[in-house]
Amino acid sequence: MKQETIRRDLYKVLRRTGVPREKIVENATLKEELLMDEIDLTCFLFLLETKFQVEINNTELGKLNSVGSTIEYLQKHCA
Repeated sequence: MKQETIRRDLYKVLRRTGVPREKIVENATLKEELLMDEIDLTCFLFLLETKFQVEINNTELGKLNSVGSTIEYLQKHCA
């Protein structure tokens, strides 16, 4: 999957979880800057798995701590 497609679809997922569009930048952290709590993160992960058709293991959840790290993860797992 192209990086441009991943970015666009990730943007859509973040918007569906209620993140304001002006806050969505690559270096934004999910918890601190995008103010995601546990419920928001659960919803975000569900939408990610659905949109990108990937299964994110509990051991890999810690790697998804920013928009940029989520893009990198999806690039590796959405071939």
